[in-house]
Amino acid sequence: MGSGCSSPSISLTTIATSHFQSQESLSNSLNFYSPTRFLEPHLLKSSKIFIPKSPLKCAKVPEMQTQLEDSAKPIVDPHDIDSKLVQKLANDALVWCSLRGLLVGDRNSERSGTIPGVDMVHAPVALIPMSFPESHWKQACEVAPIFNELVDRVSQDGEFLQQSLSRTRKADPFTSRLLEIHSKMLEINKLEEIRLGLHRSDYMLDEQTKLLLQIELNTISSSFPGLSCLVSELHRSLLQQYREDIASDPNRIPANNAVNQFAEALAKAWNEYGDPRAVIIFVVQAEERNMYDQHWLSASLRERHQVTTIRKTLAEIDALGELQQDGTLVVDGQAVAVIYFRAGYAPSDYHSESEWKARLLMEQSRAVKCPSISYHLAGSKKIQQELAKPNVLERFLENKDDIAKLRKCFAGLWSLDESDIVKDAIERPELYVMKPQREGGGNNIYGEDVRGALLKLQKEGTGSDAAYILMQRIFPKISHSILMREGISHKEETISELGIYGTYLRNKTEVLINQQAGYLMRTKVSSSDEGGVAAGFAVLDSIYLV
Repeated sequence: MGSGCSSPSISLTTIATSHFQSQESLSNSLNFYSPTRFLEPHLLKSSKIFIPKSPLKCAKVPEMQTQLEDSAKPIVDPHDIDSKLVQKLANDALVWCSLRGLLVGDRNSERSGTIPGVDMVHAPVALIPMSFPESHWKQACEVAPIFNELVDRVSQDGEFLQQSLSRTRKADPFTSRLLEIHSKMLEINKLEEIRLGLHRSDYMLDEQTKLLLQIELNTISSSFPGLSCLVSELHRSLLQQYREDIASDPNRIPANNAVNQFAEALAKAWNEYGDPRAVIIFVVQAEERNMYDQHWLSASLRERHQVTTIRKTLAEIDALGELQQDGTLVVDGQAVAVIYFRAGYAPSDYHSESEWKARLLMEQSRAVKCPSISYHLAGSKKIQQELAKPNVLERFLENKDDIAKLRKCFAGLWSLDESDIVKDAIERPELYVMKPQREGGGNNIYGEDVRGALLKLQKEGTGSDAAYILMQRIFPKISHSILMREGISHKEETISELGIYGTYLRNKTEVLINQQAGYLMRTKVSSSDEGGVAAGFAVLDSIYLV
C-alpha cells in the first residue's frame, strides 16, 4: 500500500485547478520523455508483438452468491460494537485461523521463517470486512484482463523497455542488472512461446474525486492469493455466526478463489510445457514468515492438479541448477517446467553474484517463467509512469474503450525531469508520493521527506533522480475497523487498498487464460504511510459490497 492519507485535513482543492482537475487534463499535461542515452541498435531488437485477432474478452465480474437487492445497507460501524462482542469475535477468529491455516510465522522466532509448522501465529486480520462500493468493485474486476493483455504486449517491446529505463539504469544498480539480463535475451533473440503472468493491480478509492485510482501493477511475487481467500471465508463465517448482533448479510462478501485460480494457471502452464515428470519450482527467500500463503498454492497444485512443486532459493538454484543442451533447466536432478518467483524482486534477494547467476540461468532456460525478465520490467514503477503519458497506451492497445477504461484509473505520474512538477512537489510535498524502483513495503517517501529528498537530489545533480518517479497522493476515505495482531484486537481509524489478481497464459498465438482471479484487501491505520502486510504495516481484510 503506497499512497495513503495520513491526515484527513489535507485537501486537493488547490491543486484541482492545475494537475489533478480531471484524468484527461492530467494526462494531457504530461510531457513526452526522451532518454538521454540509448543502447546499441542491435540490442534494441524487439520481437513482433502478438495481437489477438479477436477482440479482448474480459472475464465476467464474479456474481454474488444469492440474489440481492440493488442497494445494500452498509455494514455496521465496527466502533459501535461493544467490547464483549469484540472479545467474542476475536476469540472465534483466533480459533478459526488456527484450524483453517490462516497463519504466518511468528516474527519473534528465528525458526518461524525456515521450519514449517514451528512458531506459527494467526495472520494479522481485520475482524469485520470493509465496506466497498459495488460499482468500483466491478470496475476493478473489468479492467484486470485488459491490464493482463497490456503487460504481455509491453513485455514484447524490447525497445520500449530498454529506452524507457535507460536513465533509470544509470541511477539504480538493481534495475541496471535486470536490464543487463534482458539485453542478453534480446541479443540471442530468446523466444518465450509460453508466457505466464500472475498479476495484482492495487487501487485506492480517492475520497474527493470518487475515482478508483491505481497505486501500482505487480507482475512479480503477487503475494497472498492463499491467505486472502481464507480471510473472505473467515469474515463470512463470523457474519453468519453473529448475524443477529451485527445485522449484516455475509453474502455481500464476494467469492474469492485466488489460490485455486493461480494454481489453475500454473498447472496449465506446466501442462503446456509437455513433460509430466517435470516440476514447478518456487523461488523463495531463505527466511520466509509468509511461507503458508505459498504452501496453500503448493497444496492446491498437488491436490487439484497432481503437480509436484519444490522450493529453492536463488543461491540453491545456482549451486544445484544446470542447463541441458536443449534448454531444459534441471535443479537438484529434477527437470523444471515452470519457475514461479516469490523472491528476486528486491536487491536484498541478491546477496552475491551467485543469485544473479541463478537468475540468468533460469532466464536462459526453456522453462516457463512467472515472470520472465520482460514481464518483471513491465511492472516497474518507471514503466507504469511511461504508460500514463499521452498516446503511449495506443502503442500497445487498439480498442479505444479498453484504453479509456485503463486511463480512468491512472493517477498522476511523473518523472523527475519534469521541472514544473518537481517545483510543485517541493512547494506542496503533502500532495505527492516519491517512489523508487522497488517492490515490497517501506520504500516510498511521503510528506516533508519528499521536499527534503528532492532538494537533495537537485543539489547533488548526479542524475540519481532517475531512480524515482513522483505520483499523485491519493486520499481515501477514513473508515472504522477492528484490527487484530498477535491475539490483541483494537479499534482504529483506517484506510484500505484493494488488490485485484489477474491470470494470463498464452502459448504462441493462443491465449489460454486471461481473467480476473480473486482479490486482496489490506487495511492499515490511517496515520501510517506504508502498508505492506508482510512488512508489518497492514492487516488482511475482505470487502463488503454496498
